[in-house]
Amino acid sequence: MSQTQAGTLYIVPTPIGNLGDLSPRAQQVLTDVAAIAAEDTRHSRQLLQQFAIQNEVFALHEHNERERAQAVIARLLAGDDLALISDAGTPLISDPGYVLVQQCRTAGVRVVALPGPCAITTALSAAGLPTDRFSFEGFLPAKPQQRRKVLTALLEEPRTMVFYESPHRILATLEDLAATIGPDRQMVMGRELTKQFETYLSGSIAEVMAQVQADSNQQRGEMVLMLAGATLVESDVDVATALRTVAILRQHLPLKKAAACAAEIHGVRKNQLYQLALESDNT
Repeated sequence: MSQTQAGTLYIVPTPIGNLGDLSPRAQQVLTDVAAIAAEDTRHSRQLLQQFAIQNEVFALHEHNERERAQAVIARLLAGDDLALISDAGTPLISDPGYVLVQQCRTAGVRVVALPGPCAITTALSAAGLPTDRFSFEGFLPAKPQQRRKVLTALLEEPRTMVFYESPHRILATLEDLAATIGPDRQMVMGRELTKQFETYLSGSIAEVMAQVQADSNQQRGEMVLMLAGATLVESDVDVATALRTVAILRQHLPLKKAAACAAEIHGVRKNQLYQLALESDNT
């Protein structure tokens, strides 16, 4: 008796606003699979109806993913092809799915990810901030004290930072950005991406905050905040001297400890000094 061939789990991005962004391949996969796991079945059924896709849809979200993952894998192992979608954009990017995909990998189930809509890359492409290196930070904590703590820890992050934010917290988050990062750091806020009222606000944190405060329309919809990374403020001479100290200390200490000691000695930023030392190793 031949063994049943396991099915495939397809990770299918869905539009973040414009329905025209659901690719022909995504439509075909959603039509062909045995069933679709959706973050919100009511929301997803409305989307699927737009494309006359009438497949079975079942709920898989952050509150039930761990308990349902094994049942989903059982279907896959029995030969069913399944698709995973989120409310909008690419699944697993600040959305459920990590647990299921991880367990599929463990079980030897094939996972195929389709390219498609994602708010991060859409926003960065139009922001005009450096994109050769960036850090995605997801949603900031809802509580002000925890949010400020996270932002303070990112003060010296040299890469462009990307955050998701919701309408009811946008003003508080902008105020916390100004208080922790400083009002002069450059940023871009993308809102309602791919939709009718898509807008980008750019300038310093203070300037973007003033625009949002002055126009209530800018406080509606889904937002992506992009923050310029920190820049070196120390003189080239100070940094060069500190790097020489790092080189000496590395004969006796790990790089991270050597960079921290050298930063304290010369009064430069340890995170940036550590990064520069790493880059010099690769040149």
